[in-house]
Formats: sequence, structure tokens, C-alpha cells
Amino acid sequence: MSLFLGLGITGIALLAFSLVFDGVLEGVFDGALGGLFDGWLSLPVVAGFVSMLGFTGAIVLGATGFGPGVATAAGSVTGACAGWAAYRLGRALARSGSGIAPHQGDLVGSTGTVVTAIPATGYGEVLLRLAGQPVKYAATAEGPLGHGTEVWVTATPSSSSVSVRAVER
Repeated sequence: MSLFLGLGITGIALLAFSLVFDGVLEGVFDGALGGLFDGWLSLPVVAGFVSMLGFTGAIVLGATGFGPGVATAAGSVTGACAGWAAYRLGRALARSGSGIAPHQGDLVGSTGTVVTAIPATGYGEVLLRLAGQPVKYAATAEGPLGHGTEVWVTATPSSSSVSVRAVER
């Protein structure tokens, strides 16, 4: 039973290790057998298999009268299921993003709020949302705009500044 518990604990430790070094095994076996093992030898998949093999084997060995052979077989089945689940989850997470980073031009047409008054000539500051995150930009306007004024972005002359106009309601 201690061998199975050791495998389970080793799998958990390997999973913690994979948080930092994921991709190491894939890099070692890169291109092996024409890419047959791509993704299947990732640390989370191996960790899921080893930990479920160990813990299920320990449970079967301790809770039933079966020997180590049956415990190993049961652990291998649940380990394969855990490895498959880790593989599928990793693939789903890898495909979830669009991969397109937000760009300054995406700000044109968005609304925001003046946080530092904008003088007639010179810069103030506006708070805008870029990809759902609040971002403060230096801002110019055709006329003075006070704190709290709702504005609309008309242009992005640089990476850190925008041109705005007051929203008319």
C-alpha cells in the first residue's frame, strides 16, 4: 500500500512541478514518432495518470481483499481517465483565446470619463476600458472638459494619448 501512496504523492508533487516547468517533457520528446505523443507527455497528463494510479491502487488495496495486480489494473484505468481529462482540459484552454492583443486603434469610438480636467490647450487624463481593463490615457480635446465629463474617443495620435470629445445627450 505504501508504494501506491508514494505514487499518488509523487503525482501530486509532479503536478505542482508542472505549474512551473510545463512543456519540458514535450520538448524532450519533440517530434518523437512523428508527433504521436504531442500533448500526451505533458507534465499535467503524466501527473494526473501517476497520482490516480497511486491513490486508486491504495484505495482498492486497502478497502478490498484484492491483491496488488487488481489494484494496479484499477489504478491504471482511473489514471488513464485522469490523464485523458487533463489532456482535453489543456487543449480546451489552449484554444480558448483569440490570440489577438488589443491595439490603440480599438479605442476609437469607445467612451470614457475625464479624471483630470482637460484644458483648452494641453493635456488632461481620461479613464478608458481596453479589453475590459481600465486604462488611463493622456487626452486632448477641442475645448476644455471638466472632471467627470463623459467623453468619446475620436483618435489615437500616439500609444499613450487620445483625442476626445464630450458625449452629447
